[in-house]
Amino acid sequence: MAGGHMKFRTLGRKSSHRQALLRNLVTSLVKQESIQTTWPKAKEAQRMADKLITLAKRNNETSRREAQSILYQTPDALLPKLFGELRERYLARPGGYTRVLRTEPKDRSDQAPSAILELVDGQRDMRFAMTAATVARDEVLGRDSSQITKMNVKKVTAFRQGGEAEFRALVEEIKERDGEAIQSRAESERAAQDSLYKFHIDRPKVRRSRRSGGQQAAGESSELD
Repeated sequence: MAGGHMKFRTLGRKSSHRQALLRNLVTSLVKQESIQTTWPKAKEAQRMADKLITLAKRNNETSRREAQSILYQTPDALLPKLFGELRERYLARPGGYTRVLRTEPKDRSDQAPSAILELVDGQRDMRFAMTAATVARDEVLGRDSSQITKMNVKKVTAFRQGGEAEFRALVEEIKERDGEAIQSRAESERAAQDSLYKFHIDRPKVRRSRRSGGQQAAGESSELD
C-alpha cells in the first residue's frame, strides 16, 4: 500500500516461490540446526522458524498438522525431532528460539550480505562457542572479561539445560587446546604494538618554518638561517 510499510521481504520471487524457498530453508534448519544463506532470506526464514517452534510447544493435533504443512519432509522424518527434542529444549524459553548472525560471503565476488541462521542452545550454537572462546582467551591472558562478555555468558546459558556446566567445560577445552597459540598470538600483537610505538617516538618531528612556510625535521637548519 502506498506510503505504508512492507510487511515482509519479497526476496525477488512470486509469493508461491517465496513460500517454497522459506519452507525449504526452515526444513534444513530443523534438520541441521544451522544454515548459511543471504541476510534477507535468513531474516524471513527466522520468522517462519520461530512460528514452527511455537507450534511445537503447543503440542496438539492442530499444531502438528500446521507444522507438517510447513516442513518439506514426511511426518516421520522431522516431526519427532520438532515435537520431541526441540520442544523440550525451548519449553521454558519465552521466545528467541533462533538467531541470525552476519558473516562474510563464501564467494567474495558475491555482493549479497551473508548470514547464518541457527537454532539457539543447540550443539551448533555459534554465539555460545564464540563467547566461550572469548572467556578462554581472557583467562589464558590473565585478564578479567568485559561487562559485555559477562552479559553474553548469561544470555547463552540462561535457558540452556546444564548451560553453565557445559559452558565451563568448553572454556577449559579451548584453553587446553589453544592456550599456547593464544599466548603466542598475544605476544606477537604486543611486539607489533611496541614496534609501532617505537617508530612513532623515534621518527623525526616535523616543524613548520616560520620564515619559509615549509616543513622541516627538528634539528635541521633552514636554508634561510
